[in-house]
Amino acid sequence: MTNYKWPDVKAPVAELIPTQRTIHGDTVTDNYYWMIDYFKEGPESEKTIAYIKAENTYLDEMMAGTKTLQDDLFKELKGRIREKDESVPVFKNGYFYYSRTEEGKEYSKYCRKKGSIDAPEEILLDIDELAEGHSYYSARGFSVSPDNKMLAYGVDNISRRQYTIFIKNLETGELTSDAIPNTEGDPVWAADNQTLFYTAKHPVTLLSEKIQKHSLGNDASKDLVVYEETDKSNYIGVDKSKSGKYIFIYSQATLSSEARMISADQPDAEFKVFQPRTKDVLYTIVPLEDKFLVVTNWEAQNFRLMECPLDQTGKEHWKEVIPHRRDVLLEEVEEFKDFIVISERKNGLAQLRIRDMNGPEHYIDFGEPAYTAAIGSNPEYNSKTLRYIYTSMTTPVSVYDYGMDTKAKQLMKQQEVVGGYNRDEYTTERLYATAKDGTQVPISLVYKKGLKKDGNAPLLLYAYGSYGHSMDASFSSNNLSLLNRGFVFAIAHIRGGQEMGRQWYEDGKLMQKMNTFTDFIACAEFLIAEKFTSAEHLYAQGGSAGGLLMGAIANLQPDLWHGIIAQVPFVDVVNTMLDESIPLTTNEFDEWGNPKNEAAYHYMKSYSPYENIEEKAYPNMLVTTGLHDSQVQYFEPAKWVAKLRATKTDKNVLLLKTDMDFGHGGASGRFDYLKDIALNYAFLLNLEGISE
Repeated sequence: MTNYKWPDVKAPVAELIPTQRTIHGDTVTDNYYWMIDYFKEGPESEKTIAYIKAENTYLDEMMAGTKTLQDDLFKELKGRIREKDESVPVFKNGYFYYSRTEEGKEYSKYCRKKGSIDAPEEILLDIDELAEGHSYYSARGFSVSPDNKMLAYGVDNISRRQYTIFIKNLETGELTSDAIPNTEGDPVWAADNQTLFYTAKHPVTLLSEKIQKHSLGNDASKDLVVYEETDKSNYIGVDKSKSGKYIFIYSQATLSSEARMISADQPDAEFKVFQPRTKDVLYTIVPLEDKFLVVTNWEAQNFRLMECPLDQTGKEHWKEVIPHRRDVLLEEVEEFKDFIVISERKNGLAQLRIRDMNGPEHYIDFGEPAYTAAIGSNPEYNSKTLRYIYTSMTTPVSVYDYGMDTKAKQLMKQQEVVGGYNRDEYTTERLYATAKDGTQVPISLVYKKGLKKDGNAPLLLYAYGSYGHSMDASFSSNNLSLLNRGFVFAIAHIRGGQEMGRQWYEDGKLMQKMNTFTDFIACAEFLIAEKFTSAEHLYAQGGSAGGLLMGAIANLQPDLWHGIIAQVPFVDVVNTMLDESIPLTTNEFDEWGNPKNEAAYHYMKSYSPYENIEEKAYPNMLVTTGLHDSQVQYFEPAKWVAKLRATKTDKNVLLLKTDMDFGHGGASGRFDYLKDIALNYAFLLNLEGISE
């Protein structure tokens, strides 16, 4: 075991106030349910805040010996980032749009130039200026009117993803009187330059529940509701086609979807259903000049591409363009006037397929064993150039422009690692672990050349494994701080993600969720067997649903890990999914199950981290959360840590950090988040006995 030291400080002890939950004849006593009271504005609200602050004080005292290391790590992480930087401009409707950052500033400036990148700069929004006086500030949804004269955008300065939409007159530089509160921050202009559509949220559950229409200068409280979603398991949103011809309303749950549409030049028209929602059928629409393309899983688990006439959109009129393939997942289609680009996934890797609407098709060649390739920002419908993003575990994020007609590839920008970075000093591998049921689970890993595979290297294993979200192999300059100190960094591409196709996701959700956790354990055991590391040097990290993974593996196999970092972890699965007043609960039934169903209840209870804490030794753990988190509420990690403290039998360190200003995504500034990474790394390095 590595030598490491922690100060002898008494940990906080949370008060026991028993609350009983009885459902399906099963009674459970929850001694820490009272911690929900700050969220519910209940009687124990002040006690909850006092406990959270006591945990923060304890963390500060326990980590005090790493303060210099944290400061050095922060400077090191920040030092790799070019402070004065600029995005690659994208062209749309006569202007080049880009954002840029300045030295010493936390936010960015959103800018444009008319007609040429050599034209004078016009600063549309100076986020540094707007954020002054706010501990948190997020602006999103930048939407310029078709006549290029107005800018609509959303602002959240609390970190609960409730955005107020503002409108700026780009000719005068003044804000209009319009202010539309409690939205998704997703304004969409109609063709008349006077009408905006947006998604309104429920003020408590934060569900997206209405699409509303706003006319410039009108009182937002009188905005017309053009669509209201009655199914609480659906997320809704509004969007405009790249061609500018159509406005779409999307309503989607995990297993079914529905779209409505109008012509953008008829904002007062009634939205018409494209294809009525059907059980287990998902679809998205790609409008072309003379027809609609439809990406759907209708009778096609890995999705296929269909087409239909502009005036006959029901699925009885859909004709197949690209058939279903068992070994290829069709993810998305990007439309241009003369081309479509199809993003696919085969053997866990992304592929970009270019199809000329009047000629042959081809794939872009990438030539690395593990990488990420994705369609970038391509707002101009008439372009023959595809902007795409490429990265691997040893290749910094690279922006390419690709001539779809010429096949010429041009590197527009590669992420600069200030201070120097030589990819030849690092090795990346793609390996496969065998899961409990024999399934081969991919692992992407990176380490510095010269690594001795003798079991003594520290290794950080990361994963997510939910919602069909694929964790692709990508570059992180932050990881260099671990790699250069001898760590191996690995990503486990476990079931619940979609790396290996739609079935990969289906096999890691609902009543198959346990596969996610056992896959991760199998990856860890494989890396130990291959002598990359050992249990004395193995660390696990995951956030949000990946934090659920951390809680589950801590219960299932606590002796496999020397340390665990659980970020904003979803750990009180049953209680949260029973409480429909908690934000997002009803949207999640198709992912986790509804515990009001008895079979789902018992299965969810069998893996929920909070429900399965036992009197046994647990690894060293650092848990982080945000008081204003809208996705995973603060009380889940708080009560989890309190129950762990009261139950576990070991003397390993258990720390809880609650950010009192921020939410699910952490700090909003460009560098603030690096302090959290520095804390995480200092925790790991201290466990390894590495002091600098």
